[in-house]
Amino acid sequence: MSAVDSKVGRASHAVLALLVGGYASIFLGRQIMAVMIEPIKLEFGASDTAMGLISGLAFAGAYALMGLPAGGLADRHSRVRLLALCAALWALTTLFCGFAVSFPMLVIARMLVAITEAPVTPASLSLIADLYPARNRSLAISCFTAAPTLSAIVGLSLGAWVIDTYGWRTGFHIIATPPLLISLLLAIAVHEPVRGRFDSPLHGNAPTLGLWRSARQLLGNSHYRKLVAACSLFSFSGLAFAMWNTPFLIRSHGLSLQSAGILAGVVTGCSAALGGLFSGWLSDRLNLRSQAWLLGLPLIGTVFTLLSLLLYILWPPAIAFSIGEVDVPTAMFWCAIMGFFTMWWVAPCFNLLTQMVSPRQRATAVALQTICTTLAGIGLGPILTGLLSDLLLPWSGTESLRHALLLVHLSLLIPMFLLLQLYRQQAFAPQPALQTA
Repeated sequence: MSAVDSKVGRASHAVLALLVGGYASIFLGRQIMAVMIEPIKLEFGASDTAMGLISGLAFAGAYALMGLPAGGLADRHSRVRLLALCAALWALTTLFCGFAVSFPMLVIARMLVAITEAPVTPASLSLIADLYPARNRSLAISCFTAAPTLSAIVGLSLGAWVIDTYGWRTGFHIIATPPLLISLLLAIAVHEPVRGRFDSPLHGNAPTLGLWRSARQLLGNSHYRKLVAACSLFSFSGLAFAMWNTPFLIRSHGLSLQSAGILAGVVTGCSAALGGLFSGWLSDRLNLRSQAWLLGLPLIGTVFTLLSLLLYILWPPAIAFSIGEVDVPTAMFWCAIMGFFTMWWVAPCFNLLTQMVSPRQRATAVALQTICTTLAGIGLGPILTGLLSDLLLPWSGTESLRHALLLVHLSLLIPMFLLLQLYRQQAFAPQPALQTA
């Protein structure tokens, strides 16, 4: 590697570290809602369905409304400046959540937070595609997408202690602070990279399309649609699990809020972070042999995720051992295995997506994908799980949440089918960027 390449590499890694820190900070606001469900529900007298609304559908609806315009902004303007502005506004709206005095006010505050988050994922992944070539991109993407799992460790473990000790409002106030520093660093220390620097001339010379024309063109590609649909269903299952795992441990395994939060955060967060990073590393190496592995790895990961997830949900309550005051159920063994494989789809699928489109469509393509995954994951996953739990209450009693989670996660069979279709259609084969008619 030349000195110039080394310098570019170090600069890319520094920017990636800021993107990871910012993404982890804002995702902490989503993760910490999992340990806020019970105290907020108690204070405002809300049902499981209502808590699914505030942690899911209300947030996802606002996010989806702004998602496509946010992607268009990132494709046409400085992504670095856009991210700096979003980080500052996110901090202010999160503080507003902590000052909510009624349930409707908290719902509105969460919707404002969603609006400020909308540009973050498309702008960040578009930047990463211009910081790293395709052969190294999966690992870089996995570092970025591991941020939510790392934030889960803080949000569900340390967050559980903060909320249990100082209340849920203090939790919002604390997590609003780091994005302000990230915003300042992005604004003064990071320069916008050249778009398409690692792409072929065909991709790099692709014209900039209008927002709606670009969106229609992307949705007209069957491979893109199937990939987005598969990612959305992965998100549907994963976010439903993330939001309701802590209440599940409390209700079905008899754990305290603090113990459940620590286990859900540390076990799932650590195993998912390791699995996501490992899949990104493995994807980059296998991708040198065949692009087919960009679909093969997610398929393998989903099979192991579904099997271990079903065992975790169905495992009877029993304490294997205790660490201090934290009781560890036997079922957490399966939870750890599930966590390791649950992120195997992320880096390979995002890498494939960035190679499907031109550099000036990437943010819009990611925005469309993020809209769908947010609506399915944050929007429908938590609220449908809560609704099923309420509906099953007369038949299942205290185990209604267990049975609701079981039904929701059978949906993983659908993305397995979609990825298998893409594999057979050779959607991973090299293809030119989507062009204008």
